[in-house]
Amino acid sequence: MYREKIEEREDILLHPRAARAKNTRGRKRKEPPCRFRTEYQRDRDRIIHSKAFRRLKHKTQVFLSPVGDHYRTRLTHTLEVAQIARTIGRALMLNEDLIEAIALGHDLGHTPFGHTGEDVLDELFKEHGGFKHPYQSLRVVDYIEKDGRGLNLTWEVREGIVKHSKGFGEILNANVPSTLEGQVVRISDIVAYINHDLDDALRAKVLRIEDVPVELLDYFGKTHGDRITTIVANIIETTIKLDYEKVAYDEEMDTMIKKMRDFLKERVYFNHYVKAESDKARNILQFLYEYFSQNVERIPIYSKIKAVRKNYKPWEAVRDYISGMTDRYAIEIFHELFIPKPWAIF
Repeated sequence: MYREKIEEREDILLHPRAARAKNTRGRKRKEPPCRFRTEYQRDRDRIIHSKAFRRLKHKTQVFLSPVGDHYRTRLTHTLEVAQIARTIGRALMLNEDLIEAIALGHDLGHTPFGHTGEDVLDELFKEHGGFKHPYQSLRVVDYIEKDGRGLNLTWEVREGIVKHSKGFGEILNANVPSTLEGQVVRISDIVAYINHDLDDALRAKVLRIEDVPVELLDYFGKTHGDRITTIVANIIETTIKLDYEKVAYDEEMDTMIKKMRDFLKERVYFNHYVKAESDKARNILQFLYEYFSQNVERIPIYSKIKAVRKNYKPWEAVRDYISGMTDRYAIEIFHELFIPKPWAIF
């Protein structure tokens, strides 16, 4: 069979510590194997064909409703993470199919309006444990997609998704993914966003290249491509030096990345131009929360998922529905519910 040939090739080509598809811990619901694809290839395809993946194209990365075609969205961020992660994984002879599946699914649970949306939902759902997008990404693939049936992904992909973000690993009682492939995606997420957020800020003229500290430009590189190459090379070389104990960059790189993140926080993420529309976005989400909490029957997914999962709670439906909205859909629903329509007088 074709799948078995691919699995044999994995045995020959991949590093001994790489994850083999044939050794997966499996799925929650058993399924017969595919004739043509490995288990991780199937997961990748299921994620790409999901509704949540398509919605990423209209979810904010940093700039809310940017005017222009070249700013990142949550979808382009996801693709950049996947590209960087596959480059690292290929150099380290890890399983690219597993890497790609995790990378493509890692942000499926992100909110509209970027991190502003996540902060708002975290506040609104405090009594229910708050809101963290890695957990919601796992929830999307486990419970929300396919009207409550979920995508039934493999354990390794699910673990990589929920542990992709530094600080959220406690959800599955560990700080980092158990697979090297999951660790590659986790570190690639950082590589992608610190570079493309700087690139977008320069494009939006929130920053000038002269504003970036010389120390950072000298260390990482003068161009977007140079900066990514510098970090990727460091990750590959450091991981090999560590004999594949973990995927990491060295201490000097860690220090410089923290300096870059601090610079972006001060000059980009908290910049008054970037945050100018955040209060409006916050108000929209609060209004939607209040309305749908009192009108849960108007949530399209509620009855569908409840038919599959009898214990599906109204507050879960509100959280799942609002967090799954795109920026423009949230604005559209807000207009429909709260903005008076003009009367036609004859």
